[in-house]
Amino acid sequence: MFVSSSSASGRCSVLRGRRFKEDPEALAQLASTQKISDVDAADFDAVFYPGGHGLLWDLVSDADSIRLIETFWANNKPVATVCRSLAVLLNARDSSGTFLVHGKEVTGFTNTEEAAVELTDVVPLLVEDALKDRGARFARREDWAPFVRQDGNLITGQNPASSEAVAEVLLAALEA
Repeated sequence: MFVSSSSASGRCSVLRGRRFKEDPEALAQLASTQKISDVDAADFDAVFYPGGHGLLWDLVSDADSIRLIETFWANNKPVATVCRSLAVLLNARDSSGTFLVHGKEVTGFTNTEEAAVELTDVVPLLVEDALKDRGARFARREDWAPFVRQDGNLITGQNPASSEAVAEVLLAALEA
């Protein structure tokens, strides 16, 4: 759990964490969460990665996550990410072996947004730089503004403020 340096926000974060730990229904749902290795892409119409810091350490190179993304992509199903979760695409490849993001217009958490939250030296990679290194065409708006890019079945959002817009674009893609 992260606690803000501000005592008011820190207290709020601690209380939310305590409430979660004392919520039997929430804990039961967490305990019965399906492992990503057990997810069958055939059972779903799209995949959506919501973001957060944690995935920068594990899902970037997780073989099961990469397999899932590649399967959705190969089956012409939407793949959506928000914020830092764009990093889950770094090692996914298309059927020709090319990085999935190569030549695609994407957006995700920017270097300046990471610097603003003072985590540049903490995270294992900067999403913006890593995607550019894979050949993605990284687009951005001003920090913290909602911003979404769709390139075919790839739907990406710049930051947490983009979550709702990404969900709307994903739903529209599924209806089309």
